[in-house]
Amino acid sequence: MGTIEVICGPMFSGKTEELIRRLRRAVIARRKVQVFKPRIDTRYDDNAVVSHSQQRMHSTVVDSAAEIPQRLLQDVEVVGIDEVQFLGIGAVQVCRDLANRGLRVVVAGLDQDYRGEAFDPMPALLAEAEYITKELAICVVCGQPAGRSQRTIATQGRVLVGALDAYEPRCRKCFSPEPREPTTPPEQELFSFVKA
Repeated sequence: MGTIEVICGPMFSGKTEELIRRLRRAVIARRKVQVFKPRIDTRYDDNAVVSHSQQRMHSTVVDSAAEIPQRLLQDVEVVGIDEVQFLGIGAVQVCRDLANRGLRVVVAGLDQDYRGEAFDPMPALLAEAEYITKELAICVVCGQPAGRSQRTIATQGRVLVGALDAYEPRCRKCFSPEPREPTTPPEQELFSFVKA
C-alpha cells in the first residue's frame, strides 16, 4: 500500500535532515529510492538535497511537480521530495498518484511563509497524508520552541530562497511578520563577550 508522509515546520527545524534520515533507512532496507528537489533551491548544492547541518543525498532536479512522474526511474519504491512548497499545488496530485500506485512518498517543506500564513501546497498535502511530523526549531530571541520563519531582510515577494542570511527561527511570541534586524544568538553573544 502506498503512503504519503509529510515533514513540515519552519526553517532550521531539521526537516531536510529528517527526510534524509528516512530515505537512508529505506536504502538500508534495500528499497529503491529516488529524491527530487526544485531547481530554485541552489543554497548548498545544485544537484543534491542538503540539510543545514550539511547532510546530503543526490537528487533529481525538477522545475515543476509535473516532471516527477516523467523522470521517475524504473522500479522506484520510495520517492522523497524536499522543499515541496516550491513545486506548487500540482505537487498534491503528483504525490496522490504516486501513493495510489503503491509508492511510499516522503515530502518535506515549510508549512508557513515568512508572514506566518499557510504555504501552499502544504495544507492540502497535510490533509492527504497518512503520516505527519511537525518539526520545531529554537527561537533565536528567547530560546523557546519556534514554529515560524522570520524574514530578516526587507524584500517583497513570497519566495526568497535563503538561509541564515535572510531568515531566523522565531516562536509565536517573538515572531513579527515585518522584517527586523537579525538578532545575535545567545551563544554568539557569549562568545563575543569571552573574546573581548
